[in-house]
Amino acid sequence: MGASLSDLRGRRRKRRPMAEINVTPLVDVMLVLLIIFMVTAPMMTSGVNVDLPKTDAAPVNTDTKPITVSIRSNGDLYLGDEPVSPDQLVDQLKAAAQNDREHRIFVRGDSHIDYGRVMQIMGQITAGGFTHVALLAQQPPGGH
Repeated sequence: MGASLSDLRGRRRKRRPMAEINVTPLVDVMLVLLIIFMVTAPMMTSGVNVDLPKTDAAPVNTDTKPITVSIRSNGDLYLGDEPVSPDQLVDQLKAAAQNDREHRIFVRGDSHIDYGRVMQIMGQITAGGFTHVALLAQQPPGGH
């Protein structure tokens, strides 16, 4: 019990916890984890190696050439290179696709034609039962 007041103050300073946090070990651990994940991530996405069976079945999308419907600036309709009337369009499409409702059909509209007219033709084709109808556009020169 012979401790003086100055000795007690000195002991308290020595036992006080450090106020600074040493971040260096945390950064080291995080960098090691980052490297581990960067190395293992590509290996995890490769999937499971499977030997697939051989078959003689045809691929799903075997239609050799899509049918193209073109609309000129004056409103004329063409099925491929042949002119067609709007009333006969669906019937001639069915004949060209041999009643295959999943045959691909591309609609090309002149850039100066009314957008509503293009949508009307597409609606007429889909109402005829065709499910794979798409619009074609020309890519700008030299651009993505």
